[in-house]
Amino acid sequence: MQDLSISIIQSNLAWEDTETNLLNFDDKLKQVHKPTDLVVLPEMFNTGFSINPEKIAEKVGGFSLTWMQEKAAQLDCVVTGSILTQVDQNYFNRLYWVRPDGSYDFYDKRHLFRLGKEWQVFKGGNKKIIVELKGWKICPLICYDLRFPVWSKNRLLDGEYEYDLLIYVANWPEARNQAWKQLLIARAIENQAYVVGVNRVGNDGNSISHLGDSMIIDHMGDVLASTSPFKEELITFLLKKNDLLNFRKKFKFSLDWDRFEVF
Repeated sequence: MQDLSISIIQSNLAWEDTETNLLNFDDKLKQVHKPTDLVVLPEMFNTGFSINPEKIAEKVGGFSLTWMQEKAAQLDCVVTGSILTQVDQNYFNRLYWVRPDGSYDFYDKRHLFRLGKEWQVFKGGNKKIIVELKGWKICPLICYDLRFPVWSKNRLLDGEYEYDLLIYVANWPEARNQAWKQLLIARAIENQAYVVGVNRVGNDGNSISHLGDSMIIDHMGDVLASTSPFKEELITFLLKKNDLLNFRKKFKFSLDWDRFEVF
């Protein structure tokens, strides 16, 4: 396990306009300080959070995933973010974890946002993924998943933590920003892990405002880095392995965690 350099990009998103959004991220990615190990983009970074799949959904291997593969290769790092993806007759809010060699894993958002009628249009996933990067075990999730602590919960398996870093990519509205901030901190404390939340800014096509407040939080719940409200911003930050390992060694709360299964 080595220290991990992570770059988060808080951006406005053009409504249902993939070409404009990818050009925008092209410019932002030129500002990433190299070397970085991981770039995190917001939820549905290529379109904004829309439930119009007939207009914006892409099939597996589509234009936006190909773009992610190209950027991962150019930057020699992992790039992650979610895309509305069509599989047969179903639509998924799918997070891709794309490596420099073009290979990828994916996670389909489990908790579909009821207020936004996401659950009526998309199909939910039923399996988390744990990916590895420089010895770190990482659990990437999507937006509304943040409200469900059981799904997000870390576990101690044969003396090893299931993950070291929990990531949420989001289009989280300004109206519920207090919940966003508090829940990110809570997830870090209860799971003894770093937490990264990457949100968008600006108004979407439904005139819903997003102020950002993207954050990097440590295992104690301390905010290590955060973006400015309502501003497009890129932050690169180094996550230190020893800070996490030493804390876990000293405070073995995980030995008393409840055992559970999620169905």
